[in-house]
Amino acid sequence: MRTDANFTLVQLRYFLAAAELGSMTAAAAQVNVSQSAVSTAVTHLERELGVQLLIRRHAKGLALTASGERFVHEVREFLARAEELTESARSLGRDPVGELSVGCFTTLAPFSLPRLLRDMAQRYPAVGVSVVEGEMQFLQEALRTGACELALMYDLGLDSDIEGEVLGSAPPYALVPDGHRLAGRGQARLAELAEEPMILLDLPLSRDYFTSLLARAGLTPQVRHRSTSYETVRAMVGAGHGWSLLNQRPVHATTYDGGRAVALALTDPLPALRVVLARMRGSRLTSRARAFASVCRETYRS
Repeated sequence: MRTDANFTLVQLRYFLAAAELGSMTAAAAQVNVSQSAVSTAVTHLERELGVQLLIRRHAKGLALTASGERFVHEVREFLARAEELTESARSLGRDPVGELSVGCFTTLAPFSLPRLLRDMAQRYPAVGVSVVEGEMQFLQEALRTGACELALMYDLGLDSDIEGEVLGSAPPYALVPDGHRLAGRGQARLAELAEEPMILLDLPLSRDYFTSLLARAGLTPQVRHRSTSYETVRAMVGAGHGWSLLNQRPVHATTYDGGRAVALALTDPLPALRVVLARMRGSRLTSRARAFASVCRETYRS
């Protein structure tokens, strides 16, 4: 059996483009070469490895074989490591440079991103940071595909191939309208609110977390309205349509439409959500990503 397979980084890049786009023609356009160059690179790889990676389907594009599926993941990590080595050699003794894509959970973004991006720009001005926002499963898939290298999210339903470094925690609190019978107390027990109409933040996993808090207390929520928007939930509470449970606290109680929603600390023994910086388990981070991670740690400590 041959053990001296001979292929290049360029051929790996062409293969990855073809695999991700499902088309030799689209891959050629992306990497700015001829379609025959991409096709030849893939054929050479398959011959050198002794395994079929792509199925060519006439008029239906490309499909990965089982071997191809496994190889794609290996190639992504290998090329990321190659990029890191190149970057490291070019920037010895210098601050990191280049582009970095990070993910952020939807409800965390307005509370964390402005300060993080400001601090990152001040510390590492040569790194351009772009942000992908979404819910938990979307961000985990973005990490897998390389759409982002790191993602700021909650430690909530992380898959086994994703690991998260804990940056901080966000305890749950109750939100009630200004003028509510409990609004002036500053704190409450869930049992004091459970019989009232509830406005539920209806994001995947988040809704399960919130309803589980009530279940721990032996309570069943009386959900009147649901919304996937954090600010819509606050506005509905501020308008007197019910109460809610949230984790991130804005500086002001005023809602978008001019209402007021008052935060109450919960005296129930409830688990806080941990804020984590997630990455693919065992992955090697670029110097840009390591720089962003250091800024996240410092920002959350302050």
